[in-house]
Amino acid sequence: MDNGASSYRRFRETGDNSGLAEIIIEYRDGLVFYLNSIVGDIHTAEELAEDTFVLLGTKKPRDKGKGTFKTWLYTIGRNIALNYLKKKSRKCEVSIDDCGELVSQDSVEEQYIKEERKIVLHRCIGKLKPEYRQILWLVYFEDFSLKQVSTVMKISVHNAETLVYRARKALKTQLETEGFSYEEL
Repeated sequence: MDNGASSYRRFRETGDNSGLAEIIIEYRDGLVFYLNSIVGDIHTAEELAEDTFVLLGTKKPRDKGKGTFKTWLYTIGRNIALNYLKKKSRKCEVSIDDCGELVSQDSVEEQYIKEERKIVLHRCIGKLKPEYRQILWLVYFEDFSLKQVSTVMKISVHNAETLVYRARKALKTQLETEGFSYEEL
């Protein structure tokens, strides 16, 4: 059984606030980074993730059990982010300044090269269409299956497969224009 689902059920049915706290601790960071891929601002993504958890805590919506708890939670977060974008009518971009620091045991030179590649990768991902950024984030950073991605993005599994293919192709092209080969990363 999905730990998030059991924690949420415990919170929803018995009012055990530690269940909601467990969910926030478990899923907050991943949800923030996913929402950042939609809105293009880490601070806004943090606020939207908080809004998602507030919604869980106040309205206590029912999980219909069509997927994993994480898929359901990310779908709620995505809907909140899309509503935010509709209100603000702004484009999504990933800022290079919001990329985290690379922690490694490598030499300073190797660490610098890895950091530069990471910056180029994030910059190239930021130049992609929003749906390409979303699907690449879900598949490669959140380790979602195509079925889970199709649920979150409200598309068919076949469309998710096609979108991943096109997103990877677009990323490869973008990386090559920046002077990096796709296989290096």
